[in-house]
Amino acid sequence: MPMSAPRRNRFERRRAETRQALVRAARQTLAESGGASASIHAIAERADVGLGSFYNHFTDKPDLFDAAVADALEEYAQAVDARLHGVDDPAERLAGGMRLSANMAKSYPEIMQILCHSQLGRICAGDGLAPRAKRDVEEGMAAGRFTVVDPVIALTVLNGSLLALLELRCNQPEADSDQAAGTMAEMILHMLGLSPDEARDLARRPLPAAA
Repeated sequence: MPMSAPRRNRFERRRAETRQALVRAARQTLAESGGASASIHAIAERADVGLGSFYNHFTDKPDLFDAAVADALEEYAQAVDARLHGVDDPAERLAGGMRLSANMAKSYPEIMQILCHSQLGRICAGDGLAPRAKRDVEEGMAAGRFTVVDPVIALTVLNGSLLALLELRCNQPEADSDQAAGTMAEMILHMLGLSPDEARDLARRPLPAAA
């Protein structure tokens, strides 16, 4: 009986490693080509796992790709959290998150390619950046920093603005996305209730350095 727990732990660890290998292979496939032509067999081979192992974790290829996109976005959101660690003002966090997201192509090229090849709109759903933006809007309203009366509309505008920035980055890589992100962040903060001067200050403030 005492030996059963270690066996279970080893099994669970190997199962988690297999799943992560499949997710990692799917991320690479999505970044390279969007994944439309990739077979489950090819992805399993790339992950160095048996085809049967695939179906122990995922029902089909779209299920795996959804997990891969969620994994990529969560990785990026955690990196944004790390950069903004110690920033308590939800308005500054919101502006910083948007500006950092505009730099995704430079800092996280694989993730940007995944979004461009799959669907940019995924960035505003599920895990990743969306829950952080919702938190910042709600905290800003609770603290009286934001005067917007409808958080759903505020998030819709925020999400749409972020998607526009990423579209710009994908379609016009020569454009100054940093400047565009600062301008967009300034406009959104003003819309949420900050004065023009404060919105401009927060949107142009130097971002915290990477650890």
